[in-house]
Amino acid sequence: MKTLLPLLIACSLAAGGAFATPFGNWTEQRFSVFSANTWTQSGRGVKVVSDDAVSLIWSRLPPSKGDSAKATWTWSVDTSVPATALNRKGGDDRNLSLYFVFMPPDAAQANRDAGIRTLLKVKEARVLMYVWGGNHARGSVLPSPYLGERGKTIVRRPAGVGAFSETVDLAADYSRAFGAQKTVLVGLAVSADSDDTGTSIRAQLRDLGLD
Repeated sequence: MKTLLPLLIACSLAAGGAFATPFGNWTEQRFSVFSANTWTQSGRGVKVVSDDAVSLIWSRLPPSKGDSAKATWTWSVDTSVPATALNRKGGDDRNLSLYFVFMPPDAAQANRDAGIRTLLKVKEARVLMYVWGGNHARGSVLPSPYLGERGKTIVRRPAGVGAFSETVDLAADYSRAFGAQKTVLVGLAVSADSDDTGTSIRAQLRDLGLD
């Protein structure tokens, strides 16, 4: 299964009061022993090489940042997968996905130390997935073919190359996607997915912050 529930550790930005999420020690989750991306992490970001492969990297978010309501980051793509239907199971390759995982307070506390596969079974979990890829219009909100009503894809950029800065309102997007008030943010992950189309990705994500 390509879509898993991620978590993250973070620290304060030197300026602006936002919450930086340093890379360097995020854990890779593979979906096949024979196929995985190559992730190169530094403190400020991560580069990914994906050749007919899929995997993600993840890490935990401290409880002190569970109320974060906005996020910013920059990302770039030099080699892109083709445009795909992101709401179709299989064939839904995308350059980059940035996942935000939420749970109600009781569920967040009960699963604070759980592994990813356990978190997949938590019925209260909700996941916003900001995606660069697909053949959908910017801003489209799509159901996840893997998480059903527990996960929603928000298209930030259709498939293609370039470099962009992003700012998202997590609270507003959560309400729009799930029709409810945002719960506790418990984690993040980054994935790249090229295995269905047998193509390649060269991309990076940097300067991820929460506020």
